[in-house]
Amino acid sequence: MGIVAQSIAARRAGRRPGSGLVLLARLTGDPLYLLGFGGQVGGFALAFFARDVLPLYLVQAASSSAIGLATVFGIVVLRWRIRATEAFMLVLMALGLVALAGASKPSVAAELSSGTVLVLLCVLLGVGVTMTRLNRTDTFALPAVLSGVAFAVVAVTSRTLAHWDLASLPGNPLTWLMLAAAVLGQASMAVALQRGLATAVVATADATTIVLSSAAGLTVLGDQVADGTELWVAVGLTAVVIGVLVLGSSSRTTSISVEALEKPA
Repeated sequence: MGIVAQSIAARRAGRRPGSGLVLLARLTGDPLYLLGFGGQVGGFALAFFARDVLPLYLVQAASSSAIGLATVFGIVVLRWRIRATEAFMLVLMALGLVALAGASKPSVAAELSSGTVLVLLCVLLGVGVTMTRLNRTDTFALPAVLSGVAFAVVAVTSRTLAHWDLASLPGNPLTWLMLAAAVLGQASMAVALQRGLATAVVATADATTIVLSSAAGLTVLGDQVADGTELWVAVGLTAVVIGVLVLGSSSRTTSISVEALEKPA
């Protein structure tokens, strides 16, 4: 629901020349955007503490399953009659999360090497440069993907930072890299929300984040998998990503944000 609030604020801000950072600066004066952003910050805080001992493939898949909760919200509160596709996707996502939970093995993340930090910095620079060219396209897909890439950097860096003492975080360069990635992710998300419906934008960004951060967690951060359950991770991630994309493209889940947008500010 926080993303829906941000979507309404981004749409009513209007399209003006400038980068996503300019749009983000304008939106900081909108109380509705700040309300939605507050919800997102709360979700990030919970995910941050979860990353202390849990692998990224589980944390990111679980947090990205909010699209499934949006569908359940529509069925329970808005009295939607559940469709066969929706029922199947909800069951598929639930089974995927169960498989990932069963395969996960708690561990503390490995420290990032200087080479890996440099790669992450280059990725962020690439996102920033590409953001300056977003005015050349009117689709939501590119800024949504850029947002997903930036939030993947947030996930990777925060997985390493999560086991640090909170008082020591301001002195750690990774903290500032994480914050820079979060700002770029929010700016790209704001642009995408102006161009597409909230659930479709979030589904695209979340699917990107799940794939990239899970791969980085397993190959770079030393995320652990219980013996003999490697296939569970592959199947579970595939199930969650498919569920996120299909439910995000559903005309009924996007109607939550459409109905909100049609109401006067």
